Amino acid sequence: MDSNIYLYAIGTLFLLLYIKKKFDARGIANYSASEAKEKIKSGSMMLDVRTSEERKRNSIKGSLHIPVHELSGRMNELEKYKSREIICYCASGSRSVSAASKLKKAGYTVGNLSGGIASWNFSNL
Repeated sequence: MDSNIYLYAIGTLFLLLYIKKKFDARGIANYSASEAKEKIKSGSMMLDVRTSEERKRNSIKGSLHIPVHELSGRMNELEKYKSREIICYCASGSRSVSAASKLKKAGYTVGNLSGGIASWNFSNL
């Protein structure tokens, strides 16, 4: 009986986290790799929110790097870009939605690279 209560509680927690993520993502533009490339041409900038180890393997040329877990403490580094759209990216597009949500709450214009850097690399084939 107790194990059923724990399973129910864990399931409820995951459901609430999922709903929160969907709620936070409202109003954040999701761009394909080709759309993001066009946005860059018109002044948007890319923000890599992956870990340093991930960035060492590959990155989008000209992008800034602030890992998502450091974003709250380093947001001041983005002040000079407040007038531009910041398109966040990670490996698959999940962490970047969280980063974009934080930036949006702080007053930035943001977007998300759908599919992450994997979609960017695929579009270059």
